[in-house]
Amino acid sequence: MSSDVNIFKNSEPLKFNILYVILFLAVLQLFIALFTNGFLMSADEAMWHYIGRNWFRNGLIPYSTGGIDNKSPLIFAIFGLSDKLFGINYWFPRVLGTICQSVGIYCVYKIATHFANKQTGLFAVLFYGLSVLWHCADGKYVSYTETYEILFITIAFYTLLIASNKRGFFLSGVLSAFALGFRQSAAFGIVPMFITAFRKGWVYSLNYCLGLLVGTALLIALCWLVGIDIHKMLFYTFADNYGPGSTTDHVLMWRMEQFFNMFLYSELVLFYPLVLGYIFINRKADWLIIWLVVEFLGICIVGNYARVHLKEMLPPISIISALTLSHLINVYQLPSKPVLAIVFLCFFPRLLEPLVNLKKLLSAKTLTAEQYCREPFTQPEEEACKKLGQWVKANTPSTEKVLVAGYGAQVQVYTERLSPSVFFNATQQTEADKKVLFKDIDSHKPGMILIPLFPEYTKYVDAEVRQYLANLVAKEYDASQCLYNYTVYQIKQNGK
Repeated sequence: MSSDVNIFKNSEPLKFNILYVILFLAVLQLFIALFTNGFLMSADEAMWHYIGRNWFRNGLIPYSTGGIDNKSPLIFAIFGLSDKLFGINYWFPRVLGTICQSVGIYCVYKIATHFANKQTGLFAVLFYGLSVLWHCADGKYVSYTETYEILFITIAFYTLLIASNKRGFFLSGVLSAFALGFRQSAAFGIVPMFITAFRKGWVYSLNYCLGLLVGTALLIALCWLVGIDIHKMLFYTFADNYGPGSTTDHVLMWRMEQFFNMFLYSELVLFYPLVLGYIFINRKADWLIIWLVVEFLGICIVGNYARVHLKEMLPPISIISALTLSHLINVYQLPSKPVLAIVFLCFFPRLLEPLVNLKKLLSAKTLTAEQYCREPFTQPEEEACKKLGQWVKANTPSTEKVLVAGYGAQVQVYTERLSPSVFFNATQQTEADKKVLFKDIDSHKPGMILIPLFPEYTKYVDAEVRQYLANLVAKEYDASQCLYNYTVYQIKQNGK
């Protein structure tokens, strides 16, 4: 692999301690991660915490009785452990994610250093460590599955890079399987590693594939041992993500708009001149270019264009940019320190959201539950969702089931009450999912139902689901009050 990029070898005028640089980036990541979302869980984190809590606290298995989402059971386990150790919190998964991301940054440094030198590694760390904090990459969501997937992908790449025998390729395959265990999109990162192993020789590619199979088998066996239904897990994490009503069900115009926002109207354009420079200097599609192109195609194939997906492109594009910049410094005898300062200033993330949240914390101005319930109805902020959930907890027995209609996971998690259905959040609305939802509610009538008044409910929640719930509360529930722009319905006693 080293022959692909040995043109970028150069001198090393800068002296630094890379661990201090990574520590600085970790502190910056914690500031961005911990001072956002009103200091509470995001909607996705709330879903995973709810499922993880059901698993670790109540023994309810994901994809079965504990709740369903299209994510890996590994992320549910992280949030379940968080609840087990610290109860309802938002900080532990973000701190853990920051630690894992920092290890990934160090792996990027080692890859760049292997191909060039420590100065190139420093530039790669700055490019990656700063860009992963950008708003266009949802830098505040360090607790998401992408963090762990990218960690194992970068470790697997470095392991493959320095492998001197077949065992190294086997280990790289095992690590790749763990990346795949967190996100199926890791398959796109696996492609360039397989190509590299195949170019080395069929024996090496065979060992890489063997490691991939062994690692996958270990993860599946672990899921089976803890009681997860493998068929259901594969269905909800893969098959149920495609087709009408799924998370990838978007019209062409929506996809085009998101594509332009992600790749043309974002900070990502800062990388483009350096990538073009790399192609011009190297004059061949080496494994780094293949890695970058495959990750780009992966984002387009999945088609959600969620900002956090952009993180999967950042390791290869950062290494490529660092190699180009370090080469230009060497060829044109540019002063390294001023160039380093320019990179830092250009790629430094915007810190508007954490500062706004700090201002909110200091001002402590929050609308009351009654102030929310006035037209025009607005979607409540995270703090209001937490207060509503805590109100539900205080006003319901611990055994009573509570249904929060629509995208209500942030409310649901703070109620500490079970939903009557495994589909407690309207993230997927396929025909099969709706049948399960209606059957669950009919079989386990919730004591309380919360239905949103804000327009996002009608915009994003399937009309059939909304009609079903409207008919249900009209027949069997009384509207007791409005709180935080949710109408609270309580089940009629003795059929009255």
